[in-house]
Parts: sequence; C-alpha cells; structure tokens
Amino acid sequence: MTIVVSVPNREKIDWWIEQLTPLLLGWTIRSIHDPGAPEAVTYAVVWKPAIGAFLPFPNLKAIVSLGAGIDHVLADAELPRQVPIIRTVGEDLTQRMREYVALHVLRHHRDMPAISASQGSSEWKQRVVPPATKRTVGVMGLGNLGGAAATTLASLGFETLGWSCSRREIEGVTTYAGEAEFDAFLGRCEILVCLLPLTAATTGILDAALFDRLPDGASVINAGRGPHLIEADLLAALDHGRLAHATLDVFAIEPLPSDHAFWTHPNVTVTPHIASLIDAPTGSRIVAANIERFERDGRVADQADASRGY
Repeated sequence: MTIVVSVPNREKIDWWIEQLTPLLLGWTIRSIHDPGAPEAVTYAVVWKPAIGAFLPFPNLKAIVSLGAGIDHVLADAELPRQVPIIRTVGEDLTQRMREYVALHVLRHHRDMPAISASQGSSEWKQRVVPPATKRTVGVMGLGNLGGAAATTLASLGFETLGWSCSRREIEGVTTYAGEAEFDAFLGRCEILVCLLPLTAATTGILDAALFDRLPDGASVINAGRGPHLIEADLLAALDHGRLAHATLDVFAIEPLPSDHAFWTHPNVTVTPHIASLIDAPTGSRIVAANIERFERDGRVADQADASRGY
C-alpha cells in the first residue's frame, strides 16, 4: 500500500514524507515523481497537482487535498471523477485564519495603512475611529474557516454579518443567504472579508458591480482564492476612491509577479498566501487520521462534494 505526495516545491515533498511516515505505519510513502509500482498507489496527498497527475494510478481510493479548498484538484481536466476527495481542515488551520482575519480587519478598522503612511513622511496625524461596536464587518462564505472568522470578529465587538449560498445560523452573527439577500448584506459591509470556496458561481464575484454595492470608502480583504477577484475592477475602485483599501492574500497567479501593480499600490496590502498556511507537522496529523478513518469507514467527515466544488 503506497501513498504518494505532491506539492509544487519538490524539496518540501521530503518534509511531508518525513512527517507522515511515523504516523502511518505499514504504509509506503513516496514522492509522486518516484511512486514505485503505480498499481500499489491507493492515496495521493496533494497541493496544486499537475494536470494528469493521477492517471498512472488505477487503484486510487481517495485524493487528499492539503487544504480546505479542492479547486486546485478539480482544475485537472483529466481528474478521475469517481475518486473521492478529502479536505484537510483542523483546529490549527482554523485558528490561523481567525488570527489573519482579525489582524487585517483591525488594521482597516483602526486606519493603520494611513497611519503607516504618515510615519513614512514623519507626519504626526492622529486619527479618531469609532469603536468596533459601531463598525460593520461582513464575511462572505460561512464554512469552517468563514464561520470561525465571523465568530471571532463578533467576539471583538464588531457588528458582524455573514453571507453564504445556503442559510447558516451563527451565534452573534447576522446571517444572509442566497442571491435574494446579497444586496442587503453588501450594503452594510464597511469591511468585507471574502472566504468563499472557488466555484463557477463565485469566480469573479469581487468585481465592479459588487464594489458599487458596498458603502463608500469600504475596505476589502480577500483570503479566499485569487480568481474570486477581478483585479482591474479593484484597481479602478481604489483609484477612484470608491474603496479605501484592500488586503489581498491570494492571487490569480502565484507567486505574484514582481511587476504587478498590487506590489506598489498605496492602498493595497499584499501578503503571500499565508492566511492559513499549512505546515507538514500539523497537516500530517490531520491527513494520517483522515486516511486511517477512510480505510476503516470508507468515508470521513471532511469529504468534499466535487459536484459543488467544495
């Protein structure tokens, strides 16, 4: 029984193999680039696999995504659609997203980008902002990560809203659902956080039409996926003063090209896809437990629904 590992950085494949091996005794764990006998491979643990990566393995029982999203797996046009996909989610990953969202919402709320700019020009300019109880923050996407982020913001005192395709109930959060309630949600969001899964319906959702439905001077945080955002629309909204600032952790092309306008735009904060970055010691424990459970029960709680895209 063999498990193959594939991540874009080949050097990190060895790190994952080293961490997984003592947790999955009796299994052979190898790089996808040196899998041994293809028919022995029953699980593939992957992040952004190459197109056709799974075709050599006729006996795959499941594909394990090294993250909560599965869009990077579904992007493979040659993906064997009958093979289940298991997401990797856990308390450590959720905690990291809580921290990231809280940090950047508070940065926007306390007008820290402008204060940092004042420091650069040695300008002593005090800024008075309302308390969190008088600031409305909206979270798009109320899955594991989005729901946790919304709860954290509510605990900080923000008036917290949440929107998702289907109805969710979260204590301390006013929730909206579906297209019929989208405008009402957006119209109240002074700070908007995108944590949606990437699907055909959510691709390009952060566009000029959405920005026009936000209050004047709103800020946007995208920690979902790069293709959620129409980059030209965001730049136009910032340049015309429609939006005040944007924090972006994910991009259509990663790493973000060195000549991209986001790097130098005064109203854009760039972070290099670190909001809830998984590490091998943490992720391996989750992956190993999921594989063992799938072997035993034929299903896990974090099994994705490929038809929905998440």
